[in-house]
Amino acid sequence: MILERTEQPDWLSNAYLVADRPGGHGVLVDGNGLTEPLLDRIERDDITITHVILTHDHADHVASNAEYRERFAGVPFVAHELTAAALEGEEIEQTLADGETIRSGELEIRALHTPGHAAGHLALVVDGTDCITADVLFNGTVGGTRAPGATGFADLRRSVMETLMELPADTRIHPGHREPSTIGEEWESNAFVRVWRGLDPEGSESCRVGEDEATLVLWAPDYDGTNKAWVRFASGEDAIVGGSQVERD
Repeated sequence: MILERTEQPDWLSNAYLVADRPGGHGVLVDGNGLTEPLLDRIERDDITITHVILTHDHADHVASNAEYRERFAGVPFVAHELTAAALEGEEIEQTLADGETIRSGELEIRALHTPGHAAGHLALVVDGTDCITADVLFNGTVGGTRAPGATGFADLRRSVMETLMELPADTRIHPGHREPSTIGEEWESNAFVRVWRGLDPEGSESCRVGEDEATLVLWAPDYDGTNKAWVRFASGEDAIVGGSQVERD
């Protein structure tokens, strides 16, 4: 299997080429505006692209849509129906629901609906060995729950703990930003997963998020070298936000 990643240097967002073999078939997953490495590999290895799959609708993951449509005319764009609805003006030719599969040559790609960061967010399990987790689970951290179209903390936690963490430990994960990892590595060392497993305690430090008083439940490293925070508001609402939004006491 070929699995090639390109990382956009400003957003640090990833786009992927997944193919069964040189001279075979494959798919493009997301588009971050940095397409040349993937297009070069497609041409060099004579790969026939059968689908363009969008994990969710955020701008740093759909930046190559127009270029892909021009380059691969007639190739269907595929997304969850909620992502299709969110992409106003975009034509999504095929929708994928939780558990549904598509084939590209010898590849089998199974969709997992993983909301939280976005309503129509999909993770993609490829041949049972690799999972493109996009913006729900990263190497060492998890996605935010206040992005446009987010469905909240409870959904994100459920997507991580009850869907992705149910995959085999040796499953390689390929996130929407930065470097890969494995399910087993995240089960053992991801700070959010460890608290959700009951291995590490919740914090109790007071903080502010904008104008709102909150409790800082967890302060952890983020994929971009900054921090990500799990906060709990006086209303009882939990959220995962970028550390830059948190004013610590």
